[in-house]
Amino acid sequence: MAKHLDTGAHGEQLACQWLEERGFRVLYRNWRHGRDELDIVAREGPMLVVVEVKTVHSDQWKDPEQAVDRAKQRKLMRCTEALLDTLPDDPEVRFDVIAITLRPDGPRILHIPNAFYPTLHERP
Repeated sequence: MAKHLDTGAHGEQLACQWLEERGFRVLYRNWRHGRDELDIVAREGPMLVVVEVKTVHSDQWKDPEQAVDRAKQRKLMRCTEALLDTLPDDPEVRFDVIAITLRPDGPRILHIPNAFYPTLHERP
């Protein structure tokens, strides 16, 4: 497996553990619809939480959460719509980001609840 895929899988495992320790119930990992993917889908009470996980090594130049740009947000929203079509209920949805920096002294985990909000249309 390529190094970046190993890093991503390791980060997703850390994120799942972190969420479960805080009372989230992980429902899906790597849920796919076509070419789109949701890293983690969890429940926090009645809320459905879609979590995008970004993992970097400490020697990389930018913070991992900066990688969740508008294009990525649109993909996440599109994939979430497909997921919602498969569910029997109509839950409220929240989009979170978990940014993980792998450091020699241990991972730094930053959870950003409500990292972005779906909008009906994009402004130019």
